[in-house]
Parts: sequence; C-alpha cells; structure tokens
Amino acid sequence: MAAARPILIGSEVYRHSSYGPKHPLAIPRVSTAIDLIRAQGWLQPGQYREGPMADAAALARFHDPDYVAAVQDAERDQDLDPARRQRHNLGGVENPIFGEVFRRPATACGSSLLGAGLLAEADEGAVVYNPAGGLHHGRPDRASGFCYFNDPALAILALLDRGIDRIAYLDVDAHHGDGVQDAFAGEPRVLTVSVHEAKRWPFTGAVDDRGGGNARNLAVPRELNDDEMAAIRDDALLPLVDRFRPQVVLLQCGADALHDDPLSRLSLSNHALWDVVGAVRRVAPRLLVLGGGGYNPWTVGRCWAGVWAMLAGLDPTAPLTDAARKVLSGLSWSRRRGLPPEPHWFDRMDDPPRPGPVRPEIREMIRAVTAP
Repeated sequence: MAAARPILIGSEVYRHSSYGPKHPLAIPRVSTAIDLIRAQGWLQPGQYREGPMADAAALARFHDPDYVAAVQDAERDQDLDPARRQRHNLGGVENPIFGEVFRRPATACGSSLLGAGLLAEADEGAVVYNPAGGLHHGRPDRASGFCYFNDPALAILALLDRGIDRIAYLDVDAHHGDGVQDAFAGEPRVLTVSVHEAKRWPFTGAVDDRGGGNARNLAVPRELNDDEMAAIRDDALLPLVDRFRPQVVLLQCGADALHDDPLSRLSLSNHALWDVVGAVRRVAPRLLVLGGGGYNPWTVGRCWAGVWAMLAGLDPTAPLTDAARKVLSGLSWSRRRGLPPEPHWFDRMDDPPRPGPVRPEIREMIRAVTAP
C-alpha cells in the first residue's frame, strides 16, 4: 500500500442499520460520511475497501467466546434469555437487540482488523481510515456504552501479534476510552491517551489515572473550545507521542465533542478535530483512524467526511457539490430539543470556529499528564 494513498474502509451494513428509533444511534453516520466523501469527489480508484465481518474466532482474540455466541444468538433469534441478557448487558435501553446486532459491530471489527493488517505490512506514512470503528467501551464479556465489541483493542492485539511493539492509542471522543485503557493496563508496549469530558459517563479516566502506568487522561471541563483543544494537541498529545516513539498510531476520532452533540457538553468546531487529525498524521509513522461517538447526523457526517479530506491531503472546507448538498438535505433528526437545524449544516462542510481562552485548569491538566 503506497503511503501517499490512504485507504477508506466501509460497508453497506451501516446504511439501513439502526439501534432502534428512540436510541441515539438511530441516525445514519458512516453511510452519510462516505456518501459525502463520494459526492465531493474525494475518493479515487483503489482507495476504498469493503469491510469484512470478523468471525467468532477473530473476535475471541479479545472477547469471551460465550459472549460472542450470545451476540450471535441475539441476532438470530432477536431475543436472548434473561440470564444471558443480564450477564452480558444485552437487550436493555443502552445496548438493545436489533436486526444487525452481531453483523454491524463484527463488521466494524473486521474493518479495523483489515486496517491493522494493511498497516503491519505497509511502508512508513501509510494511513487507513475506518469511520465505523472506535467502539472503545466494549468489554471482553459484555456490551457497554453502545459498543458490543471492541475493535480498537482487537486492532492493537493484531498489531502486537504481528511484531509491532510500540503502539500509541489516542482518543478524542467526549467519553473516556475505558475499554481500551483497561484492556492494556500495565502493558508497556501500548500507550493510551484519552481526552474526554469530566463527570460524563462512564465517569472514569481522572487525570491522575495512569491505567497501570501507560495511560494518560485529560478529563476536560464543559464548553471545551477550539483554542483549548489546540493547546492539548500541541502541548500534550504530540509530545506524548514523540516521547513514546510508536511504530503505529491509532486515533479514535469520535465526533461527540462537537458543539451541538446531544450526549456531551463540549463545544468544539470540526476544525479542532480536523487539526488534531492533520497534526497526528504528520507525526505518525503509520496511522489507523477510527470513528467513535457522534449523535447529531449533520455534525458527525460532515466531521468524518472532513477527516478523510485531511488524511487524503484535500481541503475539507471546499465548497459543497450539489450532490453533497442533497446528501445533507436528505437527513432528518428529532432529538435537537425542538430547535431547527443550523443553516450551515446544509451548505458547508466546516463549522464556524469556536475560539476562546485556555483556562488554567486545562494548562494544569497538560502539565500533569506530560509529567514523567
């Protein structure tokens, strides 16, 4: 795989799959992002790969086989007995049983495993993007936080199995990357860094939590602005990567830290996340970029399409084509507290910047996580 041509991995399984009409993941996300990428003319021949579905044996590299079988049974029967529902946290409001409850997350995992395999064989500078990935809450024996399986953990394990022995996992989702941190607690070959909203579910990842030694956590206050994220990027994320000297970097790029996402109270524009992507791309020897959270169809779709533009060396602020406008005008959403959509969600890919002062607690947090 040539370093100059990033690879995008997707699947049609996400287009008509929903966790249910009342769930935050009732919205289209991956299909919207890929439709926008295609509509903008940002995808060249040979850059797209169809994501495979991971089988039970591949998932069992991290997950309990009994749990994998329970998710398979839940999809087949669209039900599960009460004992296994309780044991594996399946079938409730958080992690419902739906039509593709196995196929959808198993395809996200297969896609991240494909990306890990491509990077393990690639030259320096290679980039792979799986917007369906980033299911960072999944536990070995249970679903957690809308995540049935944990594709970042599986991808990291696959890289370790291939002899890659220094891997940095960076997570800018609004929610702490608890499942990945715990999976590699005390593992000196893996650095995990999570930037997430303090006092937000899952209520883990305090600044003094080093996860067995090789974790760093920035639990940021509400209303995080673009300038604060830039300070975190330049003074924490990049120095931590430079110090660790990884062979491969994974970047979980959840879009729920954006302003107007219903499941956080952070306030970033998509420029802030794109700038993180661009900066990490410049320093990562090899890079696997994943999606994650994001629960507003316009903000997440536009953000993730722009992530691809950044990875491909294109301008994410380029004017929208008529086809891209049609994609955005075809979206609907009923969870914005009764307010109408913002006009710019329909006519441009980028958000207005959201600058602001860098609060002292952010500076102190950066000092704490970068201390030896």
